[in-house]
Amino acid sequence: MKREEKFYLIRSDILPESIAKTIEAKKLLESGEVETVNDAVERVGLSRSAYYKYKDGIFPFNAMMSEKIMTITFSLEHVSGYLSKVLTYVADQGGNVLSINQTIPLQGIATVSMSVDMAHLRVSTTEFVDGLQLVPGVRKAMIVGRG
Repeated sequence: MKREEKFYLIRSDILPESIAKTIEAKKLLESGEVETVNDAVERVGLSRSAYYKYKDGIFPFNAMMSEKIMTITFSLEHVSGYLSKVLTYVADQGGNVLSINQTIPLQGIATVSMSVDMAHLRVSTTEFVDGLQLVPGVRKAMIVGRG
């Protein structure tokens, strides 16, 4: 059973020192200012064990938001109104279409690529894609990227 992740928005000035230093070390590594974890933790005055304990659970607020964008591709029957049904489904599930690209239909089937903001999705991503495949005209939907 997958545990539900919970996220909190916390002012940086009340973070424990080890978490604040982990954030600093991650910034040094991401910017290329240092090359190794050893260099980063030494520069900020943090133990390697504390860094590894917290590094996978700390993200800047804007990074967490961007992880809620998913790109999905699917085949869609070329029938008037079917794309509209897809868009209605996305909206009904709490998703927000950010971009959409549809090829010219060949043999009655078009390929659609859609980026969706999933921040307010009411179902899991798996349930979302499974439900998308139940929308009339949709064939073979799959996630191709998360950003």
